[in-house]
Amino acid sequence: MYAQTRTEKDLLGEKQIPNDAYYGVQTARALENFQVSGVPTKFYPDYVKAYAIVKLAAARANTDIGRMSKEKLAMIEKACQAVMDGKYHDQFLVDLYNGGAGTSANMNANEVLANIALELGGKKKGDYHTIEPHDDLNMGQSTNDVYPTAIHVALLLHNDKVVKEAKDLAAAFHKKGDEFSKLLKMGRTEGQDAVPMTLGQEFHAFGSQIDAAIEALVKSEAYLYEENMGATAIGTGITASPGYAEKCAQHLAKITGKPMTLSKDLIAATSSMQAFVMYSAALKNFAVTLSKISSDLIFLATGPRTGIFEINLPALQPGSSIMPGKVNPVMPELMNQICYKAIGNDMTVAVASRDGLLQLNAYEPVVAVAIMETQGLFYKSLPLFRKQCIEGITANEKVLQTYMERSVGIVTALNPVLGYDKTTELAKEALEKNKGILELIREKKLLTEQQIKDLLDPKKLTSPTGPTTIEKKQNLN
Repeated sequence: MYAQTRTEKDLLGEKQIPNDAYYGVQTARALENFQVSGVPTKFYPDYVKAYAIVKLAAARANTDIGRMSKEKLAMIEKACQAVMDGKYHDQFLVDLYNGGAGTSANMNANEVLANIALELGGKKKGDYHTIEPHDDLNMGQSTNDVYPTAIHVALLLHNDKVVKEAKDLAAAFHKKGDEFSKLLKMGRTEGQDAVPMTLGQEFHAFGSQIDAAIEALVKSEAYLYEENMGATAIGTGITASPGYAEKCAQHLAKITGKPMTLSKDLIAATSSMQAFVMYSAALKNFAVTLSKISSDLIFLATGPRTGIFEINLPALQPGSSIMPGKVNPVMPELMNQICYKAIGNDMTVAVASRDGLLQLNAYEPVVAVAIMETQGLFYKSLPLFRKQCIEGITANEKVLQTYMERSVGIVTALNPVLGYDKTTELAKEALEKNKGILELIREKKLLTEQQIKDLLDPKKLTSPTGPTTIEKKQNLN
């Protein structure tokens, strides 16, 4: 019978590895040491892909400078490409939370890629005389440059997904803005009636806020373009050959399609988490923006009888196990919860980045977890929010019209026509007698019906078009 395991050894001694496993001894030790979250590297496919990209760029760079043979490169390229194509991801098993500043995750990649290369090259797993996890897959490298670079690449791949979904969401808000462009309503400041606007302007404003947050996300990518491959242990480049770092940056740019560049100060780049802090801040800004919009939608949909009730959110499920007929704003609530988590994750990034000691930050794993979790939550939830909430929102036109006719806030629009003193009296009387401004205007015959109709023209009332037709007629009189 064939043996069920193979023997591998490291600094601590020998260990039995399952024959069907592509990982090796250091991964096996990590699986014993770090059973923490139950969330392995493979949970984020783009993160696994990022390791293959970094190792491919490194192998090509080492070949360019004459340190790696073309034969070994060919074997490693096949292994990396297979992982980039989505294969063997089940072998990336190290828990996302691990000690050693990511050493276990790096070695997991080294061992898996080495054994894939061996098998594809007709060799047996563990035949490290041909391809060796340290000497070949980690040639001229250290976890301290591989790990942060892999995270940078993963975050860039994830950011593409976040930006795409965010753009689709912004477009959905702008589409609603067009749909609601002629529906007049009262704007509110500090929860009080302010001045008229259209529901379309309100929804376009939601879309524009998201547009601005997207712009910040895209700009923040620039911090992730800088990488430190070739820095090795602390940034001095020990064990890396001359020219390797520059070549590696070129290959990373070519493979990713992003303008990856070598950091100007590799010691600084190895010890500092500034890139992660800056990118995470852009994610937090996006979260704050989305949460504000979600809360606004919840407020605008309150009711149906005792709230604002200017809009209807799609009814997705019964809202109570005890109150019949109740339907809750579940999608904006979901979006808020995700935003709260993203804001908390940004604090984790800040604290972990602050507490790195001297030439290396040992807390990079939790930084990676925090940011990737935020990205994953966003690119998975944004399409749900768009499809199951925003695209199905409808307006309660009668409610909007009633508020407009009864609101004291419309009195501001009458200032150029009736004068401040007169409009102040009208506002006071309307509040004392619980009447609408337009109701009083009709009773006192201050304006004709045509003048009222002209006053309530959404285009004239909600944009700076100069004196209204009413004002011009008043001036002529």
